[in-house]
Amino acid sequence: MGAFLEQPIAAASARAPNWLQAQQSSALAAWQQATWPSRHTEAWKYTSLKPLRDDYLFADEEAAAGSGVEYERFRELAKPVAGTCSLVFIDGVFCADLSSNELPDAIALCRFGEASEEQSTRIQQYLNSALSQDEHLFAALNTATLRDGVFIDIPNDYRGDAVIEVISIAGAQTKPVVSNQRLLVLAGAGSQATVVERFLSAGDPSASFATGVSELLLSENACLKHFRIHEESGSAIHIGGVHTRLARDARLESFHLALGSELKRLDLVVHHDAPGAHAGITGIYLPRGREHIDYHTTIEHAVPHCTTDEVFRGIIGDNATAVFNGRIHIHQDAQKTLAELSNRNLLPSNHAQINTKPELEIYADDVRCAHGATVAQLDQAALHYLQARGVARREAEMMLSFGFINELIDNVELDTFREQLRTLVTERYFQPAKQTQ
Repeated sequence: MGAFLEQPIAAASARAPNWLQAQQSSALAAWQQATWPSRHTEAWKYTSLKPLRDDYLFADEEAAAGSGVEYERFRELAKPVAGTCSLVFIDGVFCADLSSNELPDAIALCRFGEASEEQSTRIQQYLNSALSQDEHLFAALNTATLRDGVFIDIPNDYRGDAVIEVISIAGAQTKPVVSNQRLLVLAGAGSQATVVERFLSAGDPSASFATGVSELLLSENACLKHFRIHEESGSAIHIGGVHTRLARDARLESFHLALGSELKRLDLVVHHDAPGAHAGITGIYLPRGREHIDYHTTIEHAVPHCTTDEVFRGIIGDNATAVFNGRIHIHQDAQKTLAELSNRNLLPSNHAQINTKPELEIYADDVRCAHGATVAQLDQAALHYLQARGVARREAEMMLSFGFINELIDNVELDTFREQLRTLVTERYFQPAKQTQ
């Protein structure tokens, strides 16, 4: 891979715990043996990696802590939205002063660097068990450069209402840095919990490259509500993903919201490993200016009697581009599967582009599956109706655009978080876009 991330890869083993070095070595081997993706690589056909640079470094820990006005800016960004507990990272460096821990004793929560012997053993056992590093190149890179991470161990039958937030803030450095966030969640049998991931920008992180990889492992009859919110600025670069395995009767409810950026690629992968599992995945993406965002989702139905309900909607404005590739794979033994995939896109601008490709690959004969995609522009009749009643054209366009995604936001069960999402989207569409060069 040439000089790309040469310094962070060389320094990773010195910064990470000793017990993590074997995982790093394995990931580094996968990274070095891989071929750099190009437009001829099917999974990267519509997404260019040209914005990446060769000289990324690890963030300086003192600079990441911030000071004065800058520190207060971090404190404002790091306020938990709905959580009773939050862990805050600035350019990949943990910030204890901005974090809070009010979790019940039942849930074990730790950073990789502070894991006990028992916790480190469990992390080694489960880390990378939900993903294939040969198939997901940048997940291997995340492990190879890993110096810290978050481990959430939810015990069997836990049914509390605690909300755990992991907040990653980019943009504290003036030099080009790489920040990698890693999350490993083990949801015990019969447990129920809520985890929120938020990725934000402090200022202009144009020299930063973030990788955020999450693994969610749900045991029998576990229920996990998962939120992943990308609020980075338009100049941010982020390549990451969420990889999930579902045991018997496990239930995942996952909500994704991504504002656009210069380069944003997110892979969502769900494995149904035992009968009765359900995955409900909802997503919204909102690029504008000259931003680019790419969602690739893969749902693997390997066993019978599992269900998937996947809905993604995007509004692509100005000269922005978006990619949605949703694949549902029904294996031969996955009889009685019920799976639906819907992707709808709105293009308010004549210059915006969307490349959407919903896929069903079915090898079982007793299933009910459906998939579809739509691409449309604003309804001119509705636009005329609002303007005829005194609504300015710009405001009318925003009202119709917001209505296109508001239904998905309304389904968010956390009240305070739902209002935060609505405010975020409203501010996004009522402020002028900053064109990315």
